[in-house]
Amino acid sequence: MGTPSAEITTLLKAWSDGDKAALNRLAEQVYPELRQMARRYMRNERQSNTLQSTALVHEVYLRLIDVTRIEWRERAQFFAMAAQMMRRILVDAARARGARKRGAQIPKVNLDESAIMSCVRNRSILALDDALTAFSHIAPRQAQVVELRYFGGLTEEEIAAALGTSARTVRRDWDFSRAWLLRELRRQA
Repeated sequence: MGTPSAEITTLLKAWSDGDKAALNRLAEQVYPELRQMARRYMRNERQSNTLQSTALVHEVYLRLIDVTRIEWRERAQFFAMAAQMMRRILVDAARARGARKRGAQIPKVNLDESAIMSCVRNRSILALDDALTAFSHIAPRQAQVVELRYFGGLTEEEIAAALGTSARTVRRDWDFSRAWLLRELRRQA
């Protein structure tokens, strides 16, 4: 079938066309990557958090199988959707726990494991979500780049494919976004 990425794309298209067996094969293919994404997020959660990475993946999976009105085109699109769902689940869980935006029990959030910004480390997922939501009103594409890179773990090339832009534009958007979010999170401190 080709590369794992091409195989995932093929399975996504087959699933979109109603092939139920393709969903099972797809789940086997994407599960390890979804677990890796979830572990990345869960590192940023406080130790007392009851939501585990496996539960996060399972919740995303349950939500994804309910998605019926989407035409899957590529692997990056799928992982972008999964990233958005993980973000929503974590934010909802943080709000449900009564997490506050400021205080001593704030879970850690690293903006990017390859470009860790130390002053963001002790911000809550809620503060990051609020800042990212505000940023999306000002710069929607750049906010998508942050979501896909941080929450989705996608590469610059995958983000470029998902957004229909160049990797160079994604790199510029990422640099701009980090600066803007860093300023906002410092302001909230």
